[in-house]
Amino acid sequence: MAQSAAEMSLQAVSAVSNSSLLQPGFSLLNFDGHVLFFGQKGWPKRSCPTGVFLLDIKQNELKMKPAAFSKDSCYLPPLRYPALCSLRGNAESDGCQYIIHGGKTPNNDLSDKIYVMSLLSKTSKKATFQCVEKDLGGDVPEARYGHTINVVRSRGRSVSVIFGGRAYTPLAQRTTDKWNSVVDCLPSVFLVDFEFGYCTSYVLPELQDGLAFHVSVARNDTIYILGGHSLQNNTRSPSLYKLKIDLPLGSPLVTCTVLPGGISVSSAIVTQTGDTEFVLVGGYQSDSQKRLVCNTIVLEDSKIEIMERASPEWTADIKHCRIWFGCDMGKGSVLLGIPGANKQLVSDANYFYILRCKGAEEDKEEEPSAQVCSQTSTEDPGDSTPFEDSEEFCFSAEASSFDVDDSDVYNEDDEEDESETGYWITCCASCSMDINTWVPFYSTELNKPAMILCSGGSGHRVHAQCMDLSETMLLRLSEANIKYFCNQHVDLNKGLQTPKKVMCLKKQPMKPLRKKPAMKLTTPAKKSFLRRLFD
Repeated sequence: MAQSAAEMSLQAVSAVSNSSLLQPGFSLLNFDGHVLFFGQKGWPKRSCPTGVFLLDIKQNELKMKPAAFSKDSCYLPPLRYPALCSLRGNAESDGCQYIIHGGKTPNNDLSDKIYVMSLLSKTSKKATFQCVEKDLGGDVPEARYGHTINVVRSRGRSVSVIFGGRAYTPLAQRTTDKWNSVVDCLPSVFLVDFEFGYCTSYVLPELQDGLAFHVSVARNDTIYILGGHSLQNNTRSPSLYKLKIDLPLGSPLVTCTVLPGGISVSSAIVTQTGDTEFVLVGGYQSDSQKRLVCNTIVLEDSKIEIMERASPEWTADIKHCRIWFGCDMGKGSVLLGIPGANKQLVSDANYFYILRCKGAEEDKEEEPSAQVCSQTSTEDPGDSTPFEDSEEFCFSAEASSFDVDDSDVYNEDDEEDESETGYWITCCASCSMDINTWVPFYSTELNKPAMILCSGGSGHRVHAQCMDLSETMLLRLSEANIKYFCNQHVDLNKGLQTPKKVMCLKKQPMKPLRKKPAMKLTTPAKKSFLRRLFD
C-alpha cells in the first residue's frame, strides 16, 4: 500500500513581492481550480481590502491577485489558525463551499464567528466570491484557534463537528503576569446544524484532555482524531480517537472509541491522494525536533490503517531549520514554508516548496468522499509554546495553476509596513508596552492598549498610557474633532493647531445722507418775509 519515494517530489518555488504575507497560520481554499490564499499577516490594505488572494504558481514563481467579492458579502477578517473544511453540495449540485470558524485576528483577538464562503460566478478572466456570516444558537463554541472542523453525513442529514483548540484564559482566572496566556479548550464535541442554526455540545468520558494542532480525517459518519498537543500536560497524544455520529430523527448519538496505532505528533499536515487514501507529512514529535517521517492513512468502511511510507529527499535547509509550516493544496500536494536566512535583505522572508505526494498520471479530477482537517503550528514567538502555533486546514484545493493577469498581481512594495501601525510598537523613548506583561489601564481597554494619533511630523500613533493621559482626556480627544500632539511634538501645538472657523459677518453699506432742497420763495412771499424781518 505504501508508495515509493520516487512518487513524492519536492519543488522549490519563489514568492514574488509578497513573501511577508505568507506566514504561519494561512489557509488555502480551492473553488473549481481557483486556489485562494486566506489569512495574511496584518490587516488588509488598499491594494487588496478583502485580504483574500487568488494564488497562481507558474514557472516556479508564486504570485497573488486580489479576489473579488459580491456586494452582499460580509467582511471576512484575515483570520490565522482557523478551523476550515469543505462543504460540498448534493449529487445534483457540483458547487463547493468552505466553512471557516474561529482563528486569530491581526490584533491577536480570537474569533467565535463562523463563515461560509462560496463561488458566486466565474468567467475566463474573473471569479466572484461570496462570504456569509452564520448566526448560531444553543451551545455556541467559545472563540478559539488551533482546532478542527469536519462535516459528517448520516441518514441523509449532515452536521459540522468542532473539536479542540486553544483560547485565552478566562477573565476571572487571569493574573497580571499572564494576562494574555492561552489554555487548552475543554475536550467537548460540538455539533453544528446549519439547517436550523443550532449548536449542541457533548462531553465524552474517553476525551479527558484538551488537544490543539491535531489532525482529523472524516468519512461518512465517522471522524478519526490523531495526535495533537496538550498544554496542560505538555505532551503529544499517542492516542487515536474514533468519533461516530448517528443522526436519527430525534437527538444525535455521539460515541467515542480509543483505538491503538496512533502517532505522537502535533502540527502535521494531511493531504488526500485517493478516494480512501491520505498522506501525513510534517509536524513535530517534540518541542525541539521536527518529524521528517511520512505516513499513509487508509480509511475503510469502519476502520483506519496507518502505515509508514518512504519520505522525499528533504533539502539541507529543511533538515536543519528549526521550524516549518504549510498547508494542504489538495490533490496530493502540500505547500511548505521554512524561515529564510538571517542574511536575507528581507528579514521575514521565507522559502517555499511544493511537495507532491503522487505522480502526475494520478492527478485527475475526482470527487472526494472523505475529508481532512489538520492544524500545523508555528506561531509568532511568545504566542504559545515552541512550534505549537501553525496549523493546517482541511482543504480540497487543487495544485494546478490558473490564468491571471500580471497587471493585477498584488505588489506588496506599494504598501506601508504593517508593523509600524501595530498596537505593540515602541511609540516613544519611554515606551514599555509588552504584549506578554500588559494589563488594561483604561476602562475602555480589553485586550489591546488604547492608542491615539499624533498630528506631529508625518503623523504617528502613540499609546495613551505612555503619554500619561487621564481617562477623561482620552475620552475627550476621541470624541472631539481636535488635533493631538504627543510629548515630543507638543511645542508645535500652537503653530499647527487648526483655528476654529469663524463666520464672517456681512456689513450693510451705510446710506448717504440726503440734503433737503432749499426752499424756494415766490416773489410775494419773499416780500412779506423781508417786511417782517426788518419791522
